[in-house]
Amino acid sequence: MSQPKLGNPAVVGLAGFALTTLMLQFHNVGWCGVGPVWALAIVFGGLAQLVAGLQEMKTGNNFGYCAFTGYGAFWISFALILMGNRYKIFESSTTDIGWFLVAFTIFTVILWIGSLRISKALALTFSLLLIGFILLDLAHFGFPALTKVAGYVLMLCAFSAFYIMAHIIYHDLAGRNLLPVGEPWVD
Repeated sequence: MSQPKLGNPAVVGLAGFALTTLMLQFHNVGWCGVGPVWALAIVFGGLAQLVAGLQEMKTGNNFGYCAFTGYGAFWISFALILMGNRYKIFESSTTDIGWFLVAFTIFTVILWIGSLRISKALALTFSLLLIGFILLDLAHFGFPALTKVAGYVLMLCAFSAFYIMAHIIYHDLAGRNLLPVGEPWVD
């Protein structure tokens, strides 16, 4: 008896990452408040991405496992930082948040190197993510104007992640490659 076809957990992980990243950047450039960011950071960017990562583990995809669980934890942690500051439970200074971002920048460098061996689209997504993290790091250590620059770079990152998500969904539905993601940048 054949096993039923399983869904690809990457579509949920990419959607959670893209949508939550996009909403935070809408906040960072001044288009919306922090409320929707907080909610998405917990539910879609956090919990759903964490679950997608755990499902990637079952497929044997260590890159997806690490990326989705890592960034899912990032979003939940970020939501807790926002909540801690809002309710003065455990406040984090701009510098504290900067060091939090530096730690995730290091994490992103590791995944960025791996993404170079997967596809052009994923390498682009991680390149934009890395640039965005570096800009946010600098913004939190004395160059606050870079927050808006990072916002626009990370909007592009979110759209790139949406593109990869759409590639996976449309490829599955059509049975062929409708949205190409390109060969890896590095063999």
